[in-house]
Amino acid sequence: VTAEELGGVESHAHYSGVVHLVADSDTEAIALARRLLALLPSNNTEEPPFVPELHEESVFSDEGFDAIVPADPREPYDMRDVIARAVDRADFLEIQPDFAPNLIVGFGRLVGRTLGVVANQPIARAGALDIDASDKAARFIRFCNAFNIPLVTFVDVPGFLPGVRQEQGGIIRHGAKMLFAYAAATVPKVTVVVRKAYGGAFLAMCAKALGADRSCAWPGAEIAVMGAEGAVKVLNRKELAQAADPDAELARRVAEYRATFANPRVAAGRGMLDDIIEPADTRVYLASALEVLRTKRELRPAKKHGLIPM
Repeated sequence: VTAEELGGVESHAHYSGVVHLVADSDTEAIALARRLLALLPSNNTEEPPFVPELHEESVFSDEGFDAIVPADPREPYDMRDVIARAVDRADFLEIQPDFAPNLIVGFGRLVGRTLGVVANQPIARAGALDIDASDKAARFIRFCNAFNIPLVTFVDVPGFLPGVRQEQGGIIRHGAKMLFAYAAATVPKVTVVVRKAYGGAFLAMCAKALGADRSCAWPGAEIAVMGAEGAVKVLNRKELAQAADPDAELARRVAEYRATFANPRVAAGRGMLDDIIEPADTRVYLASALEVLRTKRELRPAKKHGLIPM
């Protein structure tokens, strides 16, 4: 084992999560530090920096959102394309991009005000939550809450990553850190369900039940306990086994399940969503929601500290 393998940039940026940003030179490192500090307040009693010229720019519907998410729910896409259209001038500083790439965290601005972004990344492990992604999200959420930075969450999550390694590594305990961080955060929290939102992983991605101040979904979103195909195979296994054409019967029942259960209208009717929005209106919706929530003050009972699952 070489020194580089044991404690080098590759090791800590990709595997341990100790390194947050990597630069190719001293000049680039200083530029990254300046870019980061420009987004952050000097201390926890200040508001994040405000850029008036960005605030004065018009916020309008953007039909470019419509072309990002494929029609096939199993086809991946890059969530950074959604984030780039949501933030001011597509300027987004991703933190820990090489560690747990199935989850994106980072800073941007919306109408001139800093916000923190947490988002599933469908091109890496389908955006599923695992141990590293949960730890990455929990730390970032706690950081944003400590420095009064509002949180925007983009959801496209199929669930928690299954497997013996994840279970033995404590995915339940690590996943609980993420839920704790969101529940404990008192900053404004806005959630956008872009496509999939299944089971407990949807709750972990700042669902309404976990404390989102505003929660919305795109019209094509699927919100359910599990994917439509998996649910049909469990609920209708006898009918599928007896069908003359099992594949055709499966396709029919999957379409029926999506139309009846796994759509945002059902979720909205049950109070899980505040709004269903067109993708093109995402930036307008976020700007409006965060402006309303800018003066949010949440007072909680005094206590020494919360008991985060360690």
